[in-house]
Amino acid sequence: MLSVNKISNPAFSAMDDHELVRAFRNDGDQQAFAELLNRHQNKVYSYIYSMVMNPDVANDIFQETFTKVITKMDDTYNEQGKWIAWVMRIAHNATIDHIRKRKRFVDVNASADSDYDFYDRLEDKDSPDAQDDMEFGEAKHSLLKHISSLPKEQREVVMLRHYHEMSFKEIAELTNVSINTALGRMRYALINLRKMFDKENGKTYEYVQRG
Repeated sequence: MLSVNKISNPAFSAMDDHELVRAFRNDGDQQAFAELLNRHQNKVYSYIYSMVMNPDVANDIFQETFTKVITKMDDTYNEQGKWIAWVMRIAHNATIDHIRKRKRFVDVNASADSDYDFYDRLEDKDSPDAQDDMEFGEAKHSLLKHISSLPKEQREVVMLRHYHEMSFKEIAELTNVSINTALGRMRYALINLRKMFDKENGKTYEYVQRG
């Protein structure tokens, strides 16, 4: 990720995002931007990583995102909206662009679905057998692996909803779909996650690819 000063200036830490953006846009105050980055970089990076599941790729996309943020803030950011929502849309678009460029890895089974992601085909071969006495850490690890195996759109809505605590309205706006579509993707994601955990107990299912 970008290297920034982790020691916050009390004067800037007391300011909200809009005030920091104005200080950066109007006065070119680099400390104001550093405060914005410190405040939100983990959220942006973790979203990107959850979609690509590769730290080197995630770092590249993160750097690209904030390069665009810096160069486009004067032209495209409308201060009536949340700054972080605008940044997340840039991160989302950069991530989707990367995934689409990676389509050369998609096999013939994906040809009927232009949004098919090759990660959707990965088998979770290392997933541990379900155990009644599974500790919390093991359960969390297993859950994250199953989430990474969800179809791209389902994986995205799960991460945005439960790990970034975004509302379905915010998710719909970020991903440019209706609220009903976002809700539907969450529903299919939960169905698939349940089937994945059931499969650990020896049950077999076809995963739901809708959404």
